[in-house]
Amino acid sequence: MEKDFSTWYSLKERIHSEERNKLYHERELWWCSLGTNIGFEQDGTGEGKQRPVLILKGISRETCYVIPLTTSIKRHRYRLPIGHVEGKKAVALMSQIRIIDTKRLVNKIGFLDQECFIRVRKTAKDLL
Repeated sequence: MEKDFSTWYSLKERIHSEERNKLYHERELWWCSLGTNIGFEQDGTGEGKQRPVLILKGISRETCYVIPLTTSIKRHRYRLPIGHVEGKKAVALMSQIRIIDTKRLVNKIGFLDQECFIRVRKTAKDLL
């Protein structure tokens, strides 16, 4: 698979130079500039290299744990269905949990319901 790292690098420089980090809360769903990544790490798509993510846990004002989401409904023990996001069935990619700088957050989509979030958080804890 061919990946375009040079386009992502230019966008990454622009994101890095932003002055402010975004305010966020656990359970929120955001569009996030995940970029073009190595191998099987989840990439963002489209012009902004974005993908929806779930904020799993805040670490500081500048960083948080996120779980990338996908609409691909492949069955796997590390793929947890979470309902609909922007009208499409969404799955949390539990194997792709990562820490991001909140400058990568683009815009908030909404919240995951409390019951589903508890299930996601328990699954995340069980992974470790």
